[in-house]
Amino acid sequence: MTTLTTALKAGPEAPAILHRCRELVAPALAEAVGGMHPWMREMADYALGRGAAGGAPAAHSQGKGVRQALAVLGAEAAGGPAEAGVPAAVAVELVHTFSLLHDDIMDGDAMRRGRPALWKAYGTGPAVLAGDALFALAVQTLTTASAPGAAHRLSAALGDLVRGQADDLLFAHRPWTGPEAVSVAEYEAMAEHKTGSLLGCALALGAHLAGAPEETAAVLDRTGRHLGVAFQIVDDLLGIWGDPAVTGKPVHGDLRQGKKTFPVLAALATPSGSALEGLLTARDDTAVVRAAAVVEQAGGRSAALREARRHLTVAHGLLASVQPAPRPAADLRTLLSALSRRTI
Repeated sequence: MTTLTTALKAGPEAPAILHRCRELVAPALAEAVGGMHPWMREMADYALGRGAAGGAPAAHSQGKGVRQALAVLGAEAAGGPAEAGVPAAVAVELVHTFSLLHDDIMDGDAMRRGRPALWKAYGTGPAVLAGDALFALAVQTLTTASAPGAAHRLSAALGDLVRGQADDLLFAHRPWTGPEAVSVAEYEAMAEHKTGSLLGCALALGAHLAGAPEETAAVLDRTGRHLGVAFQIVDDLLGIWGDPAVTGKPVHGDLRQGKKTFPVLAALATPSGSALEGLLTARDDTAVVRAAAVVEQAGGRSAALREARRHLTVAHGLLASVQPAPRPAADLRTLLSALSRRTI
């Protein structure tokens, strides 16, 4: 079992896998976005890292293309050609981008991938509208894929994503301790919906478009959901201890915002976490630095790593159970492990 801090040695390295899939999907993604209203297209290009504010061409971070890769590899794992997963890859990438636009507005995050978030560059109203346009385009993309049930699978995943986002927002209004406090189990359900639903959809939708039976697609959906929980937990770790040069966000950002993250919830559940509540409420520079130290001392950081590894183990087991084609299976194992350690 690969840990979250060491790379899986078998198969191609994760960046090469992601690059191959992005290159395959890029023309179809560009064609889809190219048909949008000009202003929406300008904002979509900005959000996708292909343009600067105002519409000038620019080469900026376009993200890793994780969901695109999972869709392509899902098609290959089901025995189909990589091209079969391209419509799924375009659709999930558009939904993911739409969700990030709205997520930044709801969380008040001013930066995304090292530059102003879309709502800071264009305004809140335009950013909301651009997100709506991307979602509509995602659904439209699948209506031309000639695969019954594809759009339904995507809409079901979106419903779960919205449910998870709603829970995440509601968590902010609940106390840190006491009977109304957010439990670790509630957090994991939120993470599965908010993050895992679209990762699972990407894998399952790619396999679906390649002609896989529903049973196989369902197992791949569960694989992605477990990956999503691990992914979200590691994201929480980065939100407290991540390098701003890598994450594009300030260190201790989640503590300053008072977010209910896995390391914090795990630490609060221990006797050593009793000192946390006051620090989490204060949120000034001194308090957040001290809070990060207390979370680590109380075991929140190590508990988060253990739980992320556990979900990753389950994901690997589910993937093996569908007996995917050997090469995409190796690529998926590499990618699953790399995504959970988040150093690619």
